[in-house]
Amino acid sequence: MSAIMKRELAAYFYSPIGYIYLGVIYFLSGYFLVTTVLFSNSNVLTPVFSVMINIIMVLTPLLTMRLMSEDRRRRTDQALLTAPVTLTGIVLGKFFAAALVYCAGISITLVFALVLNILARVNWAVIWGNYIGILLLGLSFVSIGQFISSLTENQTIAAIGGYAAMLGVFLLDAIPSVIPVPAVATVINGISFIRRFTPITYGILGIGNLFFFISVSGVFLFLTTRILEKRRWS
Repeated sequence: MSAIMKRELAAYFYSPIGYIYLGVIYFLSGYFLVTTVLFSNSNVLTPVFSVMINIIMVLTPLLTMRLMSEDRRRRTDQALLTAPVTLTGIVLGKFFAAALVYCAGISITLVFALVLNILARVNWAVIWGNYIGILLLGLSFVSIGQFISSLTENQTIAAIGGYAAMLGVFLLDAIPSVIPVPAVATVINGISFIRRFTPITYGILGIGNLFFFISVSGVFLFLTTRILEKRRWS
């Protein structure tokens, strides 16, 4: 697994993808730090975290689009599937590589918090809550994007599919207003990413909400493994 992770991690920086991802997320988050926090003499980073959600929704498919589809496009997937490594090791190695690059991107928010703390006292409970929330949300997105990447050999389709899936996640909460059925509302509330994410951003680390995001990642990693298993025997 570690060999797969190192290989994928290096691939991000042999190509422009890793640099583009980090450059864009650092620039945009820095811009909104200046315009929404520093210029208003605020000691609250919540506006930056709110914008970060939109940024990662757009940029995460950039990280995941090549994870599985690239090997399939180059016809190197069969060599990988017959290598002395488990399917779980392949999937987890690729997942952790993307997760590390993702974490490198959002870690800039902790730097912002440290700098802001020099200028004014900040509420670290809220900052850590936002950071943990974005971390768990992003890892869920990475697992979803990796699963979609395993379904196609076209990186563009994988990126569009990943973005559509992540957009769909945020539109789930609109379904009860369109279909005013109590049973539907109950189901949607149970799987709503926003309802699970919001309490975490206030520093309320409920076990149920944390477990939800971990479970989402686990389910999609499992599904990706099953896709590879099917391909191995086809």
